[in-house]
This record gives sequence, C-alpha cells and structure tokens, in this order.
Amino acid sequence: MQPKPPLKILLCSPRGFCAGVVRAIDTVERALSLYGAPVYVRHEIVHNRYVVDSLRAKGAIFVEELAEIPQTQAPVVFSAHGVPKSVPEESLQRNFFSLDATCPLVTKVHREAAIHFKRGREILLIGHSHHPEVVGTLGQLPAGAVSLIETAADAAAYQPKDPDNLAFVTQTTLSIDDTAGIVAILRQRFPNISGPHKEDICYATTNRQAAVKKVAPIVDAMIVVGAPNSSNSQRLREVAEREGCKIAVLAQRAGDIDWTLFQGITSLGLTAGASAPEVIVEEIMGAFAEHYELRVETVSAAEENEFFPLPRALRPDAAE
Repeated sequence: MQPKPPLKILLCSPRGFCAGVVRAIDTVERALSLYGAPVYVRHEIVHNRYVVDSLRAKGAIFVEELAEIPQTQAPVVFSAHGVPKSVPEESLQRNFFSLDATCPLVTKVHREAAIHFKRGREILLIGHSHHPEVVGTLGQLPAGAVSLIETAADAAAYQPKDPDNLAFVTQTTLSIDDTAGIVAILRQRFPNISGPHKEDICYATTNRQAAVKKVAPIVDAMIVVGAPNSSNSQRLREVAEREGCKIAVLAQRAGDIDWTLFQGITSLGLTAGASAPEVIVEEIMGAFAEHYELRVETVSAAEENEFFPLPRALRPDAAE
C-alpha cells in the first residue's frame, strides 16, 4: 500500500458560528424545548442547509412568508437576517407569539437608518439586492426612503436630491475591501455624507476575512465551508481569490468536494462562514485524511468572545 502524500492544513481562526448565529439557533432550540414542536421559522434561520435540516428534524417548520402559517399558538421565529417592519405588524395582527432572532448587529443598522430618516436625510444602503438582510433593512422605512448601492459604479453614478443631506448604512456581511472602495467614492463625491460611527460590517465578518487574508497567499488551495446563498461565506471565497489563492471553493459538505481540483496540492486553507457549524469543518478534514497524511496548524487573526442574550421571552428569568 502506497503511503499517503503529506498535506498541511491551515485552519483559519476565527471561523464558523458567530454570536448572532448562535443566538438565532439557540432561539429556535430553546423555543422547541419550552413549547414543543412545531416552532415556525420565517426564512432559513441562518443560511446553512445542515443547520436548517437538523432543526427541521427537531420540529421546526420553515416558511418564506407568514401567510403560510396556519392560525396557531406555536412560537413564530424571525430569522437572524432581520425582517421588514411589515412582518412583525402582520404577526401582531394575527396574534402570533413571535420571537425575533434578528442579529443585534443587524438591528443596530436598522436603528441607524431610522435615525437618519428622522433627521430628514436621504439614505444609501450598501449591500446586495434580494439578500434577506437588505430586504429587511429596506423594509424598515417607507418605500423610496432608502436607495441601494451595490457597486462602485453605482456609487459613482448616484445623483442625490441634496448632496449635503446624505447618509449611508451597510449590510453587515460584505467584503471589507469592496465596501471600503464604495465608501471612499461616496465620501469623495459627498464630503458631508453621514456614516456609521463604527463600521456596520460586523466583527465576525471582519475577523473571518482577516484570517483568510493571512492564509490564502501561502496555500495551494482554500475551502470555505458555507452555503451558496450565504453572503459572508461567498465573501470569504472572494477574499481568498483576491489574495492570490488559485483554487478557492465553497463546500456545504464533504460530499461536495471535487477531488480533481486538489490533486497534487501540499497545503490547504480551511475556514467556515459565520453560519457553518464546526462539525462540517471536521467532516471535511476527515475526508482529506482519507487521501492525505495531515498536519494541521491554526492561524489566528483575532480572539472572539462576543455573546448576545436570547430574546427576553426565552430567558430563564422571563417567567418570574
């Protein structure tokens, strides 16, 4: 039997679940344990098939719109991405017991937009159209109050009503470099534009991209564990490519791996998007261990100890 070729795996740290995702998944699991099945969830709680399937197996029912939910006393959870204002209003009208699992960092963006609107500013949202987080942020304010800027070209072409009365907010899961470029164009064109005190791009997105930037230039290939519809996972793959990694792919499970891409490599970078569980990182390492003799090192870009408490109705002291 031939010896397996050696492969050095550089594990990015931090990777995988962020505090907002942990809070969202815990919200569904806690609701299931307190109230039993079913627990209805509007939209995938986080963009990860493994997570969604495991919650479905425990009794969560996923719907895209509240109209799909029958009249019920069961809890109804809003996903981590946030929802338009019309959703909690509809929930209230139907007397649903709703639990909002929106990430607090997304809620912060909603608040910023509302403050700008109250001050009479024209608001720009830097983000990707149709992403649920963007749909939720646009839906915080009346139609037309927020204009979407997706690219540097959009930023260069935008014509405001009053260039001195502008503000911008951003989606939390964007590429830091792309967004910096767009913001630079806006600030150059409109020096008086109001922006967030601290970047809207969340700490987890920032830290995971920073780790990829350290690893991608020094490996032959990079795997990002994550779903195609996960914005932060797609951005990690793009960052790896931009940093010079010739093979950078997204994988939801070990079964997705196209082994022909990895023939002859001696080093592999491995990370996971903020909604991808560590168990899949381990599954993928196990799959590589069948083909290679592994040596694993961790490359760290930041320490993370953020924690977001559960929605009030689910906390142990809520019953008191």
